[in-house]
Amino acid sequence: MKTKIQLFLITLLIACLEPSHNAHAVTPPPDGGYSGGNTAEGDNALLGLTSGSYDTALGFRSLQKNTEGNFNTAIGAAALFFNATATENTATGTGALLSNAPPFVSGGNGNTANGAFALVRNSTGSLNTAIGDRALFNNTSGSNNTALGDSAGYNSTGSLNTAIGDRALFNNTSGSNNIALGASAGANVTTASHVICIGTGGGNDSNRCFIGGIFGTSSPGGASVFINSGGELSAPSSSRRFKEDIKPMERASEVVLALKPVTFRYKKELDPAGVPQFGLVAEDVQKVNPDLVVRDKEGKPYSVRYDQVNAMLLNEFLKEHQKVQDLEKQVEKLTAGLQKVSDQVEAGKPAPQVVNNP
Repeated sequence: MKTKIQLFLITLLIACLEPSHNAHAVTPPPDGGYSGGNTAEGDNALLGLTSGSYDTALGFRSLQKNTEGNFNTAIGAAALFFNATATENTATGTGALLSNAPPFVSGGNGNTANGAFALVRNSTGSLNTAIGDRALFNNTSGSNNTALGDSAGYNSTGSLNTAIGDRALFNNTSGSNNIALGASAGANVTTASHVICIGTGGGNDSNRCFIGGIFGTSSPGGASVFINSGGELSAPSSSRRFKEDIKPMERASEVVLALKPVTFRYKKELDPAGVPQFGLVAEDVQKVNPDLVVRDKEGKPYSVRYDQVNAMLLNEFLKEHQKVQDLEKQVEKLTAGLQKVSDQVEAGKPAPQVVNNP
């Protein structure tokens, strides 16, 4: 139904664009005249066409196997060569989308390939966009992938990947929902999914984010960055103008005295090196004070709000420091009193007598 409506609209549009009888034709007149709004130029271009409409094939054997596909555009030798019935594909470049939707399979609709051998092996994947020489070169059945750059996204079966940059996600085979930005970004991702790599090769571990240019670089100022369960990054503000209901912490910080610091190692899948760690267990902290726990999307304890713990520890330190200062003042008073008594005792003693013993 959708195709019929499109055909009707295009036919109506073309009718509206028909020149008037007074218009002058170009000389020499353009060749073509193919039925169904098709255009073909080049040896064997659109050779197998039967009922397909509004297809454009420019180049040696471009769209050669197309029979019923509609609204396809192939520019370049063997572009969309095997496409038989798939529709709305655009291929620009030698061998672009060459294997798309051969006669013995279904699918391969709505792909765009711009570059020599871009999406050259795609057969059933749909809604892919590949721009660049050999972009998405190995993609066969993956769908909804976007690759921009020379040899970007060599993906084969993965879907919903975005690769921008020369050889970005070059080694990805079956991983899906990955994002790589920068030359060779995501080069270490092969089968993992939900990986974000910006300016770095990253790693083949799912649900990870890798950003280059940060580690080993110091900044003399700025603020710490936090992330919530929705993936939002933020820097906490401390200015009074952002706060309300401000009051002294007083005894509210005493809860930290019930926390139990531990030593531990992360599981091997998280840290193969097993580096010793020092900290708290979120489930234990939750029992003491639920407000000190960071939760995941399912509401389960995930981490500890160490910044809040630090503020509470500071308050406890200041309270103890005040106690020490008070004790020091008392000691000073006691010392001064003892000194006064000592002085009085010394003053009450009789003066020593000197005896002249000839």
